[in-house]
Formats: sequence, C-alpha cells, structure tokens
Amino acid sequence: MELRHLRYFTALGKELHFAKAADKLFITQPALSKQVQQLEDELGVRLLERTKRNVKLTEAGKYFLNEAEFIINHLEQVVEAARRKAEGEEGEVRIGFVGSAMQNIIPDLLERLNLKFPGIYTSLQELNNKDQLEALLHDKLDIAFVRLESVPRDLEKRVVFEDSFSLVVSKNHSIGKANFKSLDQFKKEQFILFSNDYSQEYYDNIMSIFTDHGFQPKVSHRSVQANSIFRLVEKGLGVAIVPTAMQDGVNLDIEFISLAGLRQRTQLMAVWHKQNRNEALEKFLGLL
Repeated sequence: MELRHLRYFTALGKELHFAKAADKLFITQPALSKQVQQLEDELGVRLLERTKRNVKLTEAGKYFLNEAEFIINHLEQVVEAARRKAEGEEGEVRIGFVGSAMQNIIPDLLERLNLKFPGIYTSLQELNNKDQLEALLHDKLDIAFVRLESVPRDLEKRVVFEDSFSLVVSKNHSIGKANFKSLDQFKKEQFILFSNDYSQEYYDNIMSIFTDHGFQPKVSHRSVQANSIFRLVEKGLGVAIVPTAMQDGVNLDIEFISLAGLRQRTQLMAVWHKQNRNEALEKFLGLL
C-alpha cells in the first residue's frame, strides 16, 4: 500500500464518481479503477459497491475513507512541522473560530503567544461550528473556538468565555437604549438571526428567549456571518440578537441594547482532539 492509494481512494470516496474523481486527480479513469482495485485486494475487503449507474461506499469503505483522510491531513501537518523545525521555528497552530471569538479572545491569545513563543506561527480559519468539528476530527485544525455545549467524545473542551446577549437595532429605529423596556416591544418586528447551521444548540438557546417572552419571532433572514446580519440590520431590514461581545470593533449605524438581565447565556468553548501531538498546541493551551 502506498500513499497514492489513499489519495486516490479519498478522492473517489468524496466524489463517488470515477470520471469526476479521475479529472480531479489528473489521471485516466481506468488508472483510477486499477489503483482502487489494488487497494481493495491488499485490504481483502470491498470498499465500494459499483454498478453501471453509480458508486457507493460499503460500511468498511466509509470507515476507511474517514481514517484515510485523517492520515493524509496528519502527514501534511507533520511534513510542514518538520520543515519549520529545520528553519529554527517551533511549529504552527492551526486555529478555527466563529466570528465572535475574534472580538476579544483570539487577538489576546495571539498577542501572548507571540510574546512568550515568538517561534510559533498560527493559521486562522473562520468556520461554522460543524465544519470546525469535522476539521478537528480529520486533523485539519489543531484547536477550534465554537459555540456548542456537546462535542464528540474524542475531543477535549474548555469554556473560555461566557457572554450575555444584546439586541441589535438600526440607529434609525424608533426604539433604542433610551426607551427600551422589554423584548415585548419587538413582537411585530422582523428578526435576523444566526442560522441553525451555525449551531443548533445556539439557535435553540436564542429561540428560548422568545419563548420566555411569549411569542414566536418573524424571522426574515438567517445567516452564519455576523457582518451580514449587522449589514441587514443597518439597512432597516430587521433586528437581531447576538452575543454582546460582538459589539466590539463594529463601525456601522447600528445600536446594541444589552439583554444582560435574561437567564440565557452563551459560552465560547475551546475544543481540540485528545490525541493531538502537536507540541506547539500544548504551549498554546498553556496560555488559555
């Protein structure tokens, strides 16, 4: 078995189409079929069910695809780490985050990391919660900053920040900080919320705020990007509820009205894989 067998099978396992996978790999379809057949022969199991019309992964194939993807990503990380060490660097930490983590947590951590370990570099990716967990499980990230309460058992988690919520309105809205009394004043308003694709748990937490106030919101727009939500609010297309920390650094014609008196809170969690052996990550975790 060679690395190319894993790469070819991974491409086919994702596409489930020989012609499309072969095009992505820049090889012919018969060559791809031969390589995958060699892999199955060596393993002694069928990874794919082939018919004239489609290709489907077997249960063994689903398992092997998941592990093969992890191996390939891990090898790429090891190669990069070796190159950095050869150049006198201490390594790299691959960080995923939801937008609100960039407001106060991550910049402070990176500043401290640079002061204490100037030889450690970082790469940053803004991703939704689900994609971050997938990236951790496939060794595409070292650490993720998410808004979730439960994570897969292979992952460690630590709460790094707890926040209240704020209502966001346009500065042209008839209700602002001066005359805000209760969320009941917004029963007839259109709401712009984070999509449940952002996090189902987070979305359910927000919806419980409305339940406590005895009404269901009219949701006009959903997004996974905070900036998109703020832009829509600025244009008067609705109002929003977001974590209070998101108000830092926002320079738009919108106003944040604190809802700190509500029982609901939102937690930002740092999550990483229990089996992660990146030495740079250990030093990064020490700063948390």
